[in-house]
Amino acid sequence: MNLTNELHLFMTPTSHIDVLIVGAGLSGISAAVHLTQRCPNKTYAILEARSTMGGTWALFKYPGIRSDSDMYTLGYSFKPWSDPEAIADGPAILKYINETAREYEIDKKIQYNSKVIDAAWSSKTYSWTITIASDQAEGTRDLTCNFLFACVGYYNYDHGYTPEFVGKDDYKGQFIHPQQWPTDLDYKDKKMVVIGSGATAVTLVPVLAEQAEKVTMLQRSPTYMVSAHREDRVANILRAILPAMMAYKVIRWKNINMSILVYSACKKWPNTMRKFFLKGVKKELEDNEYLNKHFIPKYNPWEQRLCLVPDGDLFEAIKADRVQIFTDHIERFTESGIELKSGNTLDADIVVCATGLELQLLGGMKTTVDGKELHAPDLVCFRGAMMQDVPNMALAFGYTNASWTLKCDLVSEYVCRLINHMDKIGAKSCTPRLTDHNMEKKDFVDFSSGYFQRGVDKLPRQGSKGPWVVIQNYKKDIESFRESDLNESELEYAMA
Repeated sequence: MNLTNELHLFMTPTSHIDVLIVGAGLSGISAAVHLTQRCPNKTYAILEARSTMGGTWALFKYPGIRSDSDMYTLGYSFKPWSDPEAIADGPAILKYINETAREYEIDKKIQYNSKVIDAAWSSKTYSWTITIASDQAEGTRDLTCNFLFACVGYYNYDHGYTPEFVGKDDYKGQFIHPQQWPTDLDYKDKKMVVIGSGATAVTLVPVLAEQAEKVTMLQRSPTYMVSAHREDRVANILRAILPAMMAYKVIRWKNINMSILVYSACKKWPNTMRKFFLKGVKKELEDNEYLNKHFIPKYNPWEQRLCLVPDGDLFEAIKADRVQIFTDHIERFTESGIELKSGNTLDADIVVCATGLELQLLGGMKTTVDGKELHAPDLVCFRGAMMQDVPNMALAFGYTNASWTLKCDLVSEYVCRLINHMDKIGAKSCTPRLTDHNMEKKDFVDFSSGYFQRGVDKLPRQGSKGPWVVIQNYKKDIESFRESDLNESELEYAMA
């Protein structure tokens, strides 16, 4: 089937496609490239709920938006990152995603303003029926597919998480969540309070301080912070002397090995690594009192994600007295700002609520198998990529302790490998089956960050052994996804 006919069928009220990708963000574009290269005989399309591709990098508009992972590992395995800055800003990452889509002609396969609200599997037809809604038209439309690949991330795109603050309605200033940042916001010479101490707050604060009169970062508890150069000097030297792809692979593996080493050290020697990270902050601040008050977390390193401080920008803003930090709890909002439990008050023209994301599985779509609605916490994840008792479906869920794309790339490879294997043996469906019902079940991710703890009941579980463990190690996952036996007993195939 040629592309023109394929798209024509896709636009009709009911049509069929071999593989349907949901989401045109970083992982969705990756999945499409892998399908193009590894399953050239399969028809596929991408449904995107919004009006543009890019996912996170098209959604967030707040000042300074950037990655907290290096682009040599957050970038795709098949497309070298060529910009000099390894810690890239949002527009550069969005440009990279769009370039990839154009180069591989993925942009022609995307249907925008198409939100999947229902996915229903039928064992009679060996297919998914997908119900789609659009804010551009009334009613819904359906299509069917043989394989469903959810690349929709893990959070609600409509809104972020905002706690219930006493007296918030009394506040007369502007109250903003970074997920809905007004692009025309004028914060020059304004007093600003940023609530939070995660990656978003650490990104926002030093950038806001360049124009605002004063910026206060209000945190309930400190976070581990690590200063790093925006440019990877070794990488730039290698890119100057080696062919582009060769240099990219060397740099990528250098950074992968370093991230695995640091994470492993944090798990094995938490006290030693705690001292190492705090020594780095002390060197940046040159102020023991400030360090002790605001930069010593109560948890061990990598129980939550480390916060990256590119070129020490946050520390420089603190030393220049453009930023102050309060470690305290909010008692209530007042007309002019925030009253803290300590009795201190913070005046604010603008309050930025950088309190995190709201977890959401599968983009919020209702999912049924032969009429039975799925309840994610009742299911165990297979290799971190499929779900128990759910046929012909995969989900791209990246690492929490490394770059998201590393795992999503491997999951896409696995999906292609599985689809080709099904064709080879004449199977219509593949369903992971859990036979050891006494196996201990655990949370999907061993992570203490607030947004994961709030949303743990929205995610599937992982097991304690075998292919039911969600691995957080790229090298181990290579073996799991590329070399595992596709005829293993946990996979049940239905033949034509």
